[in-house]
Amino acid sequence: MIERQRGVALWRQIADRIRSAIAEGAYDGEGKLPPELVLAEGFGVNRHTVRAAIAALQQEGIVQAVQGRGTLVRRRDKYDFPISRRTRFTEGLGDQVRDIEGLLLNAATESANAECAKWLDVPVGTPLKRLEVLRRADGRALSRSTLWFPLEHRTEKWEPGFGKIRRENNEPERFSAIDDAFRQTGSITAALARCGVPDYLRQCTEISAVHAEPQDVADLGLTPGAIVLVAKALNTDLQSVPIQFAVTRFPADRVQFTIRSDGLS
Repeated sequence: MIERQRGVALWRQIADRIRSAIAEGAYDGEGKLPPELVLAEGFGVNRHTVRAAIAALQQEGIVQAVQGRGTLVRRRDKYDFPISRRTRFTEGLGDQVRDIEGLLLNAATESANAECAKWLDVPVGTPLKRLEVLRRADGRALSRSTLWFPLEHRTEKWEPGFGKIRRENNEPERFSAIDDAFRQTGSITAALARCGVPDYLRQCTEISAVHAEPQDVADLGLTPGAIVLVAKALNTDLQSVPIQFAVTRFPADRVQFTIRSDGLS
């Protein structure tokens, strides 16, 4: 049922419904959408609204209008992105792609806000290095990430007489040059290694689905109303000290996640 009072344009709601139906295989029989008039009657809107929704899906590359045949569904296999204890972008995609490109869009030093402080377990205001990264697979934009790295190297130390762990600051600004390292390597894993972190573990991943924001539309080549999968993730070093908090946005029509337990031991 289309909700006319949601504050979301009707054509966007219809595009979402059609996109979801395609993902569920609703049009696999003939491989094409019903005629505009049939869709308009089914959604209770006029043909112009349906036409706007289909135009958006065409721009995303999900459907294609072919004269004499109607609107055809363009089948594209999604990239399968595994999430495990050792989640790695390049290794995760493996032989699904021929070429992976990592581009540094922006880098800056900033103070930790409440969310970053919570994930990285640091006080609000702690200096962080922030990277904005775009990744492409075989020329297609596959993700846009914002990553934060603490600029103070913390170690774990047993405090005699108190029976608890005390964290100390050590080697200040360990990740101060991680932007240069990423720019040169195109890989977060390789950049971390250059900064003295040869191995790390994924401690937590939270995944949600949202509508594309203007920045998603521009960077990922989407249309307004497209669905984006948002993954918030925390990586730690082998001593369980947080080293990276990331928020990554994936086009839902290009990527699916597989949760693996093989790396949990």
